[in-house]
Amino acid sequence: MSQTESDFSDFIVFVDESGDHNLTSINPEFPLFALAFCILRKTDYATGVAPALDRLKFDTFGHDLTVLHSRDIRKQQGDFAVLRDAARRKAFLDGLSAVIGDSPFTLCVTAIDKVRHKEKYKNPYNPYHLSLEYCLERTCRFLIARGQQGKRTHIIAESRGKAEDKDLELQFRRILDENEGWNHRFELRFASKACNSAGLQLADLAAHPIARHVLAPDQPNRAFEIVEKKLMNDGLTGMARLNRPAYRIKGYEGIGLKIFP
Repeated sequence: MSQTESDFSDFIVFVDESGDHNLTSINPEFPLFALAFCILRKTDYATGVAPALDRLKFDTFGHDLTVLHSRDIRKQQGDFAVLRDAARRKAFLDGLSAVIGDSPFTLCVTAIDKVRHKEKYKNPYNPYHLSLEYCLERTCRFLIARGQQGKRTHIIAESRGKAEDKDLELQFRRILDENEGWNHRFELRFASKACNSAGLQLADLAAHPIARHVLAPDQPNRAFEIVEKKLMNDGLTGMARLNRPAYRIKGYEGIGLKIFP
């Protein structure tokens, strides 16, 4: 099939993580790895989401070169030092919450408790690879439910280094080879944080509050309350109650948010 416009999916997927996938040395304060797939319809992304983030940057920094990174925002470091001013911080956080809340995107997140993972399995699988497979499966079903089967969907992941990228690409190919029945054409591309991708920044901003919620579900988490509404649910995929015990009541549990083990 020639690579014409009709070959491409109507959607694009951006990937980011919270925490690290290291199983050798686990941080007791953050023993979790979470991988987030942020799925956007390209027309919404190009005409609404990306411009809205740029407007927020212009209002806050006077330019659009700043890369929105959740850790830098929390630490108020680099360009985000301006947020030490209470009024500017409130205006920025309110604006960011409004952009995320108003943006039409869907989240698929896998969160792995690394301590329990090691306790349960003698040879625990790499958390990143495991999360990738779960998220790809659900994203595939989401896209097929929207008539995208057979079309080429780009998965944009942040580059983590030459060796890490090569390893991830090998796992990505393995997953697709083992799941030919998905009937979908995913293509993995890597991008550096410096490229200032609005989609990667959106995925980053969503991943951390979800991870914090998984670690401490009873703690107040304003950011999670916003992104929770974006989590893929059983009505969006045709995956009703997949891996979701009967006692769970959230429609996204086991689908838009998979907690393992």
